[in-house]
Amino acid sequence: MKLSIGLFSLVGILVSSIMGQQRPGSADFIVSTCKRSLLQLDLPSEYVLNKNVTFTAIDQYGSSYAIGDQLAIQCGYRTSPDLWGNITFRASLLSCFAQILDDQSTITLRIDIFPTWDKSASVSYLKQVTCPYAWDAREILCEMNYMEVSVRRKIPMIAESALQDEPEDWVAAFPEAVAGLVSIWQVVFHLPSTRKAMLVRDAQKIGYGINITESRMLLRSPYKTAETQLLNIGGVNFSSVRSTILYKQRWLILMIDAAVACPVDDVKFTKQLITWSVPKVILPLLIGASRLKNSRIAFGVDLRTLNSAEIANRKYGLVDNYLDTTVTVPVGAQGGYYKSHVSNGNYGITYSINVFLEHEWDDSMWGVTKHTIIKEITTPFDAQPPLIINGTIPTTKTFNVTIGPFPPDVQLINVTVGTETLTIPQLAARNYNLTTITYPNGSVAYRITVPFSDKNVKIEYIGETTRAYVLIVTFGFKIIPNNENFTCTTTIVSLVQDAVLPEPSGYCDENALNVIVKRGNVDTNWVPFVKNTLLTPGTAQTSGLVFTANSTHYTITANRYSDSVMYEDTSNSGIDCDTPPYTWLIVPMGNPWSTFSVSCSLPYLKKLIDCFANGTIAVTVLKLSTVPDMELSQLVLRDKSCRPVFYTSSAAKFVFPVNACLTTRKFTQTMMIYENDVYYYRPGVTEAAFKLHVACNYTTNETLILQYGFETPPTPSAQSAFGTIELVLRLSKDSSYSTFYGDSEYPVVKYLMDPLYFEVGLLYSVDPQLELFLDNCWATASPDKPAFQSGMVVVNSCEFIETFQTIFHPVVADSRVKYPSHLKRFEVKMFTFMNAGRAYLGEIYFHCSVIICNAVQLYSDPLCTKSCIPARQRSGRSAELDTDRHQYVSSGALLLKSDVPSSFRKY
Repeated sequence: MKLSIGLFSLVGILVSSIMGQQRPGSADFIVSTCKRSLLQLDLPSEYVLNKNVTFTAIDQYGSSYAIGDQLAIQCGYRTSPDLWGNITFRASLLSCFAQILDDQSTITLRIDIFPTWDKSASVSYLKQVTCPYAWDAREILCEMNYMEVSVRRKIPMIAESALQDEPEDWVAAFPEAVAGLVSIWQVVFHLPSTRKAMLVRDAQKIGYGINITESRMLLRSPYKTAETQLLNIGGVNFSSVRSTILYKQRWLILMIDAAVACPVDDVKFTKQLITWSVPKVILPLLIGASRLKNSRIAFGVDLRTLNSAEIANRKYGLVDNYLDTTVTVPVGAQGGYYKSHVSNGNYGITYSINVFLEHEWDDSMWGVTKHTIIKEITTPFDAQPPLIINGTIPTTKTFNVTIGPFPPDVQLINVTVGTETLTIPQLAARNYNLTTITYPNGSVAYRITVPFSDKNVKIEYIGETTRAYVLIVTFGFKIIPNNENFTCTTTIVSLVQDAVLPEPSGYCDENALNVIVKRGNVDTNWVPFVKNTLLTPGTAQTSGLVFTANSTHYTITANRYSDSVMYEDTSNSGIDCDTPPYTWLIVPMGNPWSTFSVSCSLPYLKKLIDCFANGTIAVTVLKLSTVPDMELSQLVLRDKSCRPVFYTSSAAKFVFPVNACLTTRKFTQTMMIYENDVYYYRPGVTEAAFKLHVACNYTTNETLILQYGFETPPTPSAQSAFGTIELVLRLSKDSSYSTFYGDSEYPVVKYLMDPLYFEVGLLYSVDPQLELFLDNCWATASPDKPAFQSGMVVVNSCEFIETFQTIFHPVVADSRVKYPSHLKRFEVKMFTFMNAGRAYLGEIYFHCSVIICNAVQLYSDPLCTKSCIPARQRSGRSAELDTDRHQYVSSGALLLKSDVPSSFRKY
């Protein structure tokens, strides 16, 4: 007689026939495979991506049962979509609705694919698969969502000693032995301090699957139930259910141990390695066993066993000993796959691999036990900022930016250049070249080129000749199949010395101040302003300016009395007037203003004060740039009731008698002087912000004697005064002495033994009879000349040869040098100071004292006849340090960086 006891208490959907639209042969895309004690169906993502897919079990009578999460655990099903959108479905060969005959399981399933999530207009596919399998005496399966143990019905009786240990199970079971035919009627769960017995139907109601076939008995359990125990075995946590199944056949009662245990936290991660360790001695599975033998381990991927060569080729590790089995898998190894993700706006990846470990042993209780553990492993999210490579070569004037590589699930959907977002087709239509780079492992990278001349490239200015071309590019990506989006922005700066800045100059004529600007090549980014007003032909006219422009120059003309002209008090020099700065605004970045102004002195203007013979004083007050907020209508004299008789935005005029407005008078022997003051007070302030003293001098006693005749002209005499001689010490960029370092380039970086080419010159002199000689030259570690002088390079006008020899170079006349006698040149190697016995690396300054001699008069001055100076004479005596008769000159800072000679640095 054949027995088939089903899971009658399960709730399913019973229909008389298979529903859905059947398409003969259309289910071929569903790949079915018998793998160990499981049937596996694989549905490729191209058929199921973004669709609602359901599975239904069909029993031998044609009844259908929709497989939800609870039924899947109770009946032995597992639906596992991977991160690429593929779906894997596994069914235990002992699943609830399988038809089992002679160790062959036939499973019938219906797969419904709904194009939309509202489950309308589905397409159904029927799949029936028969899998043979040779069962061992006891088989334990650790699936991802359930635990399963099945045993042969033809098993040894429980030993008498075991009955003595568990008499309660036997006493409870005996009354049932006479009550029916073949059946499983009771299960007893063994807890740490008690036992819990329940009928099969009650166990099924709380989620257990309990069944019997012709040859096997089965217990299937969720990982977490009230009867589950969490055990730590060898440092690994196990979910364990210990139970006894009571089976009766007429007067025969069998008690079968149905223990099951599966690891739950046996996988460890690092960024480079996955480690999976499982103990081999699992005590709940060995109760009653007195000996173990013939232990065997199998390991594989996707339920396929790998041999030792395959394990080695994939660089997996497998270590098996009597205590445990440890598997190591390098992240990224063959058999798994990478997947991209976005977390909190950050891009990153995970690595997934489906592995299994099978331990088979022979013991005295069960015979052969096979323990199979399935693990679907995914590493934690690993944030990985995309790699960006700047391959721009400035001379090509084309940006070259590469981003990636990415796994093939990352797709570029748009690129934002500057502020303009373009799709991939739009990029192709523009002057941008987008290239997709595919690598052998399937990963991809993207390269974009953008010309410097593109409108979305910013231009910024560094120094006088260098332009910074700035590209801000944002790549927009989509991750399939879940359509996650992320962006990556990078700023690429390329420096090119190609800027020709506008060159301004100015002059004054009798009535106007003029600015002329020679255009450079940066006009699109530099625009002229006066008083923060952008100059155009229209705005210039309204500001009292004349602005003209052609292809080579700008010209700005300001009338002396226009609002754009301001006056500046120069104290003892009187009053000057000047234009507000003529300004170019640098739009992109850097120091945003470059200014130029032109000024003209007051003598060109008409007289500002008149002292009339009738005792009237007239004073004109001009608005000053030093008091920009001065309101000319609010000017007053000492008597605050005396105000200007008229005023404009640039000038105010007072007219008052000498006996009014608190004017004071004083006498000298020959003069009578009337004095007053003009004040400006800011609102609410008692202290004047501006004061102009006014005085009129009238002669009171004067005798004029007129006489005429002739005399011999007196011998001319000279008036003496002091002047300043200006010197400069400059560092040439090479031995040609044609190009020198500017102030903005200091400190200049040099290395040990680098040659330094210095030039000392007399500035502004046009006297060819003067000749400059070097007295002493030395180097210090600070800008102060008296600092420690361990670096002498010229001593007593001679080349210093004790350490690194100083070399004098001749000076000849050329387009730059008009008077060679006004210059001296020397060369010295970069060297290291020794200060307090230690080498000094850092900033170094060079200083020279100089002698200026008369080139045409000899032997008149001993200082001009030193051993290294030809017998010549200087025009004025030199003196020692700290006197006003010596001339000194210093260089900017040189930064000593390392002791590597320049001849080797290129290597």
